[in-house]
Amino acid sequence: MTDLVDSFSRRINYMRISVTDRCDLRCIYCTDRFDPTLSHDYILRYEEIHQIVKAAAGLGVKKLRLTGGEALMRMDLYRLVEMLAQTDGIDEVSLTTNGTQLARHADGLKTAGLSRVNVSLDSLKPDRFERITGSDRIKDVLEGIEAARKAGLNPVKINMVVLKDLNDDEVLDFARKTLTDGWHVRFIEHMPFVNGNGANGTVAIKDIMSSIEASLGKLEPHLPTSGNGPARYYKLPDAPGTLGFIGAVTECFCAECNRFRLTADGHLRPCLLDDDEIDLKGPLRRGADITELERLIQEAATRKQQQHHLGENGTPEKRQMRQIGG
Repeated sequence: MTDLVDSFSRRINYMRISVTDRCDLRCIYCTDRFDPTLSHDYILRYEEIHQIVKAAAGLGVKKLRLTGGEALMRMDLYRLVEMLAQTDGIDEVSLTTNGTQLARHADGLKTAGLSRVNVSLDSLKPDRFERITGSDRIKDVLEGIEAARKAGLNPVKINMVVLKDLNDDEVLDFARKTLTDGWHVRFIEHMPFVNGNGANGTVAIKDIMSSIEASLGKLEPHLPTSGNGPARYYKLPDAPGTLGFIGAVTECFCAECNRFRLTADGHLRPCLLDDDEIDLKGPLRRGADITELERLIQEAATRKQQQHHLGENGTPEKRQMRQIGG
C-alpha cells in the first residue's frame, strides 16, 4: 500500500460516498425542491462502489462515510455496508443521514458493520422543522437518534446548519442538549450553493461560540472521540456531551483537508466547493481494472487545489449539495 498524497503534501485517507441523490426531505439550503433525480442506471451499483473503494484502500484510504441525498433511501444499504466494512485496509464505515428512517435500520446497520452515524437536524421546533425541510417528520428523526444510540452507533453526532434569521435563535437550545441529554452537537456554517432557496446567509462560527459562552459558560477545548473532519470540539462545564464547530466559510480549514467525495453517478470530486471532477463510472463500465482506478484516483489527488475560493468567486455551479454528498 502506498500513501495517497496531494500536491500540497496532504495525506488523503478519507472518502465520502454518495449512494443516491434522492432524499425524502427537501431542505431549503440543500436542493431545489422540484429538481429531478437520477435514474437507477446512472448511479453506481454497489459492486462498482466496492471496486472503487478497493482501489482507494490500496492507496491509503482508511475511512469511509456514506451519504446521499438520503443514503437510507437506497435499497438494501446493509449489503453495501457489509461489503465495505470487510474491505482490506478500511478501518471505519460511518453514515450521515437525515434520521427519518434511522429507527428501523439502526440495528441492521450496526450488525452489518457500520461504526457510527451523524444525524442532520436543524430545528427542535416542529413548525420550523417543517419550514426548513418541507416535512413534518421531526418525531421520526428524534426516534432515529435514540435508536442509533441504543444500537451502539456512537457517538451519534447531531449536525445543525445555522441559518441567519431562520434557526439561529435555537443555538442555545441545541447547546443545552449536551448538558441535559448528552448530545454531541456540531454547528455548521451555511455554505451557499446553487439554488439554495430560502437560506438567508451565513452565521459565523465565532458568533455562535460567543453566544453560547455568554449564556451557558466557558467553552473548554475537547479532543474528539472519533471523526475525520474539520470540526473544533469543546465542552460546556460538566456536560456529558460535546460541541463541535465547523466554519467552512469564515474559517478555511483546507490546509488539513484529507478527503475526496464520490458522487452517486460515479465522479470523484477532490473538493466539495469546486466543480472539478474525474469520471470513474465510465472507465469502470468499460472494464477498467484496479490499476486503472488507482491511476485515476491518484490523478484526482494531483488536481486537488490548495484551498477553496468560496468567498472570492461565487459558488459551485454544476451540482446541488444533495448531488455531491457533502
